[in-house]
Amino acid sequence: MKHLKKHSIKQEIALIFITVMAGTIILCWVINNSFLEKFYIQNKKNAIKDAYYRMNEVLANGDITSEEYDLELRKTCDMYNIGLLVIDAASNTVKSNTRDADKLMRRLYDNFFKPGSDMNYLDVGNNYYLANVMDKSTYTEYLEMWGVLDNGNLFLIRSPIESIRDSVKLSNQFLAYVGFIATVISAALIWFVTTRITRPIMELKNISEQMTKLNFETKYESRGQNEIDLLGRHINELSSTLERTISELKTANIELQRDIEKKEQIDEMRKEFLSNVSHELKTPIALIQGYAEGLVEGINDDDIESRNFYCEVIIDEAGKMNTMVKKLLDLNQLEFGKDIVTMERFDITALIRNFIASAEILISQNEVKVRLEEPEPIYVWADEFKTEEIIRNFFSNAMNHVSGDRIIEIKYQLIEQESANKVRIRVFNTGEPIPEESLAHIWEKFYKVDKARTREYGGSGVGLSIVKAIMESMNQRYGVINYTNGVEFWFELETK
Repeated sequence: MKHLKKHSIKQEIALIFITVMAGTIILCWVINNSFLEKFYIQNKKNAIKDAYYRMNEVLANGDITSEEYDLELRKTCDMYNIGLLVIDAASNTVKSNTRDADKLMRRLYDNFFKPGSDMNYLDVGNNYYLANVMDKSTYTEYLEMWGVLDNGNLFLIRSPIESIRDSVKLSNQFLAYVGFIATVISAALIWFVTTRITRPIMELKNISEQMTKLNFETKYESRGQNEIDLLGRHINELSSTLERTISELKTANIELQRDIEKKEQIDEMRKEFLSNVSHELKTPIALIQGYAEGLVEGINDDDIESRNFYCEVIIDEAGKMNTMVKKLLDLNQLEFGKDIVTMERFDITALIRNFIASAEILISQNEVKVRLEEPEPIYVWADEFKTEEIIRNFFSNAMNHVSGDRIIEIKYQLIEQESANKVRIRVFNTGEPIPEESLAHIWEKFYKVDKARTREYGGSGVGLSIVKAIMESMNQRYGVINYTNGVEFWFELETK
């Protein structure tokens, strides 16, 4: 399957915000660079016109040479960097805010009587001209307005355009620096904010990824009442529902497979069961009958020790028969499909650990060293009660046959397959290996490798048959491996 390139939503959101913000700042810089100078010139034109209108207004209502007007005019000229000259008909200076009044007077005469061909007229009124002119002596560009006031005085108002361009240049530089710093700071803030926003989304992504692997242990922890938290609670409910449904489906699937095979096996199993029971009960029944007849006939009637021995043999054989019958009934339930297998998810390591703890007394009495791996929890799908029965039979078998160093080891081996993931549980005991000719028969009912030893510890030859029936009821693998120093029994369970 082709792997798609992963894109972090955090990176995408941060990139979008940073791009929009940087684009906005760049757009502002472009607009400033293109139109700010024109805006400044237009603003300067309005200031020059305002000064002209204000002079005519003062002439109509007062004295242009008054101290009050002089202060107001100076403030306006300083604010907009305006030079001003007003002269009367005799070329006497009436009002000026510059020390270079002579130069302004020459400019005024030139504009009236020798206007240059390179003048760019911006506005022409009844009594004034407004133009963009070049001072050839200093090669400085000015915005100039000249004309006649209402009282007949001549005037010249001008302001250098170069200062406007310097202001525009500085403004654009400042905007570029501020924009860059704002972009860096905002990028850091956006990255921090998007991290906080996307953290629960990434958590939900990880939970959904675990759900695709049929791992339903991870749950979303709600932090508030927003839409993401609501989605997280729904994911938790979906996880629980899927786990419950898969459990039911696995149980139903096993039941279906068992039903298909059950009809073909029932008759054969019944015949085999009766034959094996009759064969296995012959010896204990014969012993009980013989010793009971001896007691009835009064053999060794005066010997109390002999009578007690006869009674002990009868009780021991009866107990072995009782144990064997119980195991046969359990095996019969399994093989005839009358015992329902309930698939559930549980920690196999905890189950084995608890079983070993309950067998401590037996382990101590037999002077056996048990070595148990302590891995992380391993969750499996199986019937928990029947799995414990398998562990009990394997462990009992190991206890009965351990010798040499008298060591029992229980290990776990994780197996990853394309169809399913499994864990193999291995129970090893030191001692004599099983003869090769017996390996194929140890799972058969009533088969005993060493009949004398089996009878010594009270074995019935049914325990491994019960393991076989349980494992086949759950459709899982099992087996045995010989080593030079002992024997290992194993079985597998699904982890997913």
